Amino acid sequence: MSASFFVTGTDTDVGKTFVACALLAAAREQGLSTAAIKPIAAGCENGEDGLRNDDALALQAEMSLPLPYQQVNPIAFEPAIAPHIAAAREGKHITVDRLVGFCRGMLMQRADFSVIEGAGGWRVPVNARETLADLAKELNLPVVLVVGMRLGCINHAILTAEAIHRDGLPIAGWVANRVDPDMSCYDENLQTIKQRLPFPCLGEIPWMPGGDAADAGGLLDIEKLVKT
Repeated sequence: MSASFFVTGTDTDVGKTFVACALLAAAREQGLSTAAIKPIAAGCENGEDGLRNDDALALQAEMSLPLPYQQVNPIAFEPAIAPHIAAAREGKHITVDRLVGFCRGMLMQRADFSVIEGAGGWRVPVNARETLADLAKELNLPVVLVVGMRLGCINHAILTAEAIHRDGLPIAGWVANRVDPDMSCYDENLQTIKQRLPFPCLGEIPWMPGGDAADAGGLLDIEKLVKT
């Protein structure tokens, strides 16, 4: 039986990719085959092989199935701006249907454990009418919520969880990822979020600049997902 999840965050730069890689590493440690996709990425470097995104490259390096880059990140934009703005600047139109097709192509590889990583937060626009939340809804996958532990995280975590719930998707669990090493009252914030979110905390990842996904994966309770 395979397990697949949509990874989203409370904001941009909260460590979605690092957590997604940690999940993949934890799954591989259990002997599971893994695959991942970041269907849309803005903030890419243009090299000999074309546009490449660091987050997508990290996912590609961590998963066990040998998928080509174009399947891991089918839509890439060079400027690090909102995807729908980047698309408009290039005269392109992105649709959720197209993104769904890319994601289902990866899921058809039937890895034991797969993750689909969003961009930014839950309601990042794809075009004038659709958001990445619509992608998650079409795929109908359980969600893993990455909470960037910094000032304001309680409000961001609760609001994002409420939005996901209103969209009718289950939240399989959340990860506390410390993105501010100097955050005041970390423990108190963490306990407040644990009390307010009615789904399991999969683990805490401390401030790990340049950290290894395997080390972070060892801090996550992957069993709570595999049994979902």
